[in-house]
Amino acid sequence: MKRYYVDLHIHIGRTWTGKPVKITGAKSLTFTNIIEHARHEKGLNMIGIIDSHSPEVILEMESLVSSGDMIEHPDGGLAFGDLTVIPGSELEIYDEQCNGPIHVLCYFPTIAIMREFSNWLAAHLKNVQLSSQRIYVTGIELQGKVKELSGLFIPAHVFTPFKSLYGKGVNKSLTEVFDPALIDGIELGLSSDTRMADQIKELHHYTFVTNSDAHSLAKIAREYQVVLMKEPSFLELGKALKNVEGRHILANYGLDPLLGKYHKTVCAQCAHPAGEEDQICTLCGKNKIIKGVADRILELKTADQSPDQRPPYIHQVPLEFIPGLGPKLLEKLVDHFGSEMAILHEVPYQALTEVVPPKIADMIMNAREGKVTLTAGGGGKYGKIAD
Repeated sequence: MKRYYVDLHIHIGRTWTGKPVKITGAKSLTFTNIIEHARHEKGLNMIGIIDSHSPEVILEMESLVSSGDMIEHPDGGLAFGDLTVIPGSELEIYDEQCNGPIHVLCYFPTIAIMREFSNWLAAHLKNVQLSSQRIYVTGIELQGKVKELSGLFIPAHVFTPFKSLYGKGVNKSLTEVFDPALIDGIELGLSSDTRMADQIKELHHYTFVTNSDAHSLAKIAREYQVVLMKEPSFLELGKALKNVEGRHILANYGLDPLLGKYHKTVCAQCAHPAGEEDQICTLCGKNKIIKGVADRILELKTADQSPDQRPPYIHQVPLEFIPGLGPKLLEKLVDHFGSEMAILHEVPYQALTEVVPPKIADMIMNAREGKVTLTAGGGGKYGKIAD
C-alpha cells in the first residue's frame, strides 16, 4: 500500500481548439495543461477532471492515448506518467423533488464509458459541450445511470449557499433528493471541515472528500486528500471511498473554514456581519444577506461528534494565500523543490530560507503548523491570513 495525493474536482476552461467548457474557468485550463501542471508543479498522484464529458475533451483524451502520452489503466483511470486521471462530469439537477439547483460529481473508469455517458447526457441537457449543465432527469435517475455504467457518484460542495444539497436552506436531508445507497462520498467544499459536517448524523455513513474545485491552474490542490491504495486506479479509488480491503483516506487537507468564501453570514454588498434571520443589511440596507455555512450547519445539526475512525482533517493554507508569496517567487520555489506538495509537507525551514526571505519561510512553516491568524470569509469573499 502507498500514500497518494488526490484532488478530484478540477474544471476545464477551454478545449484544445479553444472552445469554452467551464465559462468561468481560465483559458489555460485545457486538459493537457491540467495534467502537466498537476503532475509537475503540484505533485499530485491522482486527479479528477470533471468536465470530461465534453465531446472535444473526449477527443483530446483519445488523442493522448493514441500518441502514447497517456495509457488506460486496466483497473480504470488514465495514466500520465505517475499521475492518474479519473474522467468525471459535474452536473446540475433541478426538479420539483430536489429543490435545486444542486451540483453533483460523476466519475467513470474509461474513455469509452465516458463517451457512452456523454452520448446519454446529450439527450438530457441543452449543451453537452459545457460544464455544470442542468440535466433534465431526477437525481435518482442520474444515480441509476451512473451505477449502470459502473461509475462513482458524489454530491458536490454540499454546504455552499448556491447550487448544493444543503445550501439553499430548503433541503434538510439527502434522502429528499438521492438514493442514499448510491452515494459514494460527500464533497465538503471550502467553507466547512469534517468537524462541522459531522454535526449532521446522516453524513456519518459516508467518506468525506476535499477537493479544489479549481477554476485556474493555481487553484489546483488548494484542497485534496491523502489516500492509501495499492496503486492509483479507478478500482482502488472506489475501494478507498468504501473503506474496504485496507484502502481508505488517511487525511483530508483543506482550507481552515474561516478562509472559505461563505463561512460566515454577511451582506454580500458591504461585507457587514448579519444575524441568522436577517433579511436586510443593518449597515447598508441592501437585501443581499448570504447565510454562511457555519450557520446553515447549525440549523441542520443532529449530532455532536464525528463517528469513530473518521480520518483527520488537517487545516492547510495554500501557498497562494501566503502574504508576499507572489507568482514569480512561488514559481522559483516550485522549480527549486520540485512541487507544491513537497513545499507544503516536506521541505525544512532552513532550505526554504535559501530560496525565499525568512519572513515568508516563517509564514510557510507557521501555516504548516497551524499557527497563523485568520479573518473569516463570507458573502463570496475569501478569508485572509494576517501579515
